[in-house]
Amino acid sequence: MTAELYPAIDLRGGKAVRLHQGSYDDETIYGDDPVAIAVSFAEAGARWIHVVDLDAARSGDPVNRPLVEAIARSVAGRSLVQTGGGVRTLADAHALATAGVARVVMGSAAVQSPELVAAVADVVPVAVGLDHRDGELAVHGWTAASGVHVGDVLGRYPTAAAFVITDIARDGTLEGPDVDGLAAAVVSTDVPVIASGGVGTLADVIALGRIVGLAGVITGKALYERRFTVPEALAALQEVPS
Repeated sequence: MTAELYPAIDLRGGKAVRLHQGSYDDETIYGDDPVAIAVSFAEAGARWIHVVDLDAARSGDPVNRPLVEAIARSVAGRSLVQTGGGVRTLADAHALATAGVARVVMGSAAVQSPELVAAVADVVPVAVGLDHRDGELAVHGWTAASGVHVGDVLGRYPTAAAFVITDIARDGTLEGPDVDGLAAAVVSTDVPVIASGGVGTLADVIALGRIVGLAGVITGKALYERRFTVPEALAALQEVPS
């Protein structure tokens, strides 16, 4: 199985941004037209696009939802959209499904109410976002520690379509992913695992692609910083021996 590539678009104030290690005070703006960015990813061959509403992740107010819908509509028929940030209720799930999103990512709400994942999964496929610092899950837009560790929850979500596992300390750093930790997670669950955080080079993409059973690789800043292109990353993943 070849891992899917998930080019990432993080939304804040209507712009495409990246945070450094999840800090809202350390932000780089990469564009004021996220829809155009999404279209460029789709035209480059990405089957999935990963979209995060950072404003909603912190406040719960889905201020960027119209933009998420515009992205989903703009790439319909070419790419599927996976989106997270502030997905906390069945109403959120219904709204995003109606907006054309193929999969939602639930983080804080999933950690606090595992039963909600099963309910939302009846509306739209759910990826559970496991965002952690040194293995401890963070919630509320990565601003609070949960006291729960990644390994403790891998068996709690039988209806999940995927886990998105993000090492916050690596996110936005381009310093390399947690290959060992991700490999351990993959063998600890039957739920597909998508890697997030730290990808900075094509070598990082290949290293993740070599994790047997890994379902996907999310990358954002490396693309915006032109470390590599979407076609180059797709080709690298295809070339990894399965």
